Amino acid sequence: MAMKSGKVYLVGAGPGDPKLLTLRGKECLEQADVVLYDYLANPALLEHLKPGADRIYVGRRGRGRYGEQAEINQLMIERAKAGETVVRLKGGDPFMFGRGGEEAEAIADAGIQFEVVPGVTAAVAVPAYAGIPVTHRTLASSVAVVTGHEDPTKPSPTLEWDRLASTGGTVVFLMGLKNLRAIVAHLTACGRSATTPVALIRWGTRAEQKTIVGTLADIVKKSEMAALEPPTVIVVGEVVNLRAKLNWFENRPLFGTTVLVTRPQEQASEFADLLTAYGASVLPFPTIAIVPPSDWTSMDRAIAELGRYDWIIFTSVNGVRYFLERLDAAGRDIRALDGARLCAIGPRTAQALAAARLKVDLLPSRYQAEGVLEAFQQEKLIGKRVLIPRAEVARDLLPDELRARGAEVIVAVAYRTVRPEGDLAALKETLRQGRVGVVAFTSSSTVKNYIECFTNVAEARML
Repeated sequence: MAMKSGKVYLVGAGPGDPKLLTLRGKECLEQADVVLYDYLANPALLEHLKPGADRIYVGRRGRGRYGEQAEINQLMIERAKAGETVVRLKGGDPFMFGRGGEEAEAIADAGIQFEVVPGVTAAVAVPAYAGIPVTHRTLASSVAVVTGHEDPTKPSPTLEWDRLASTGGTVVFLMGLKNLRAIVAHLTACGRSATTPVALIRWGTRAEQKTIVGTLADIVKKSEMAALEPPTVIVVGEVVNLRAKLNWFENRPLFGTTVLVTRPQEQASEFADLLTAYGASVLPFPTIAIVPPSDWTSMDRAIAELGRYDWIIFTSVNGVRYFLERLDAAGRDIRALDGARLCAIGPRTAQALAAARLKVDLLPSRYQAEGVLEAFQQEKLIGKRVLIPRAEVARDLLPDELRARGAEVIVAVAYRTVRPEGDLAALKETLRQGRVGVVAFTSSSTVKNYIECFTNVAEARML
């Protein structure tokens, strides 16, 4: 029986802000067996992939093995013929100067099923994030989107500069920074006024967005003085003047800061949303993953003796989760905790217990072992039995000090932390580009595992 062929999805990654990915694009990433992504696709989008999905960088900058278009086409076809779901993740929109049409042709010629998932194009989104509407009822009734560099193999250029210069509307050039001097010369030679406003927007919609405003007369000099580099969108037209009033994105307090978040993926979303609301760009790179213990013996023994504890101290949300899951696996429920008083470290831990209809008797004001010990100062612990479901590796300060005060303390391993596999190559490339301003650590384990990602001093210095 012939193997069933897979399918290729040409997915627009959007202009850079990961929240501008379409819902359909997210669905495709979640189903993908392999994703081929390019330089302009935000690596944060890869968090939507299922565990075990292959990630292949095919950008023309840096670390990619596959730099030629024919190689990329062949790789997509081979993986699809092997029965896999392939996502080709392309910056912006696949069919807007992204060679998506060429790739679709190659896939169709190979007899492979494919689907095109449009993306939010940088031609509109990037100016919008710079406070520039590409059309405006009183300033621009038309907009032209133009490639900043034509295919060099063409026998002759095909851009109609006289028409671009004479419309009076907005002209947006994509991928044109290296040809900025020529673009300015063509427009002015064809009659566009030298006083026409121009904006250059680098890494638009991302935390590192940088905008330079000038006119056709001085924008080349301003670009050179700022040492501006690609990727940069060029906007020409009177609408650029609206930026002074409409610049919303760059005025947020954390604008310009990319924060690398090392928390476990399932626990990072709320923190990431808070950072994003203040203007930061969040790059998820979990350095720990929470998994069940390799041996349930201590937990099973603790659950078997639940009626004999005076206190149960939950140190984290993870401890609550895995304790209750193991309790259920043992065929018991929260009634087994009757008689035990509950202590929770931190409001999130208390919320996790409340979600299970368990009332917290003690919530220390300091969310650490020292805070628990302070809260227990007035408790008579001599002869009391205390259960602490916690991580496999944790500080012994709490159980040791409680024992010193006369309590019988049982530590049960509820979960353990491991270092997950992440796209280390993508992380190192991002660090090399200087695009990370802050690395957020939430525990000693996240620090330890992050450092272990680097094999030598030179790599570590990228921080």
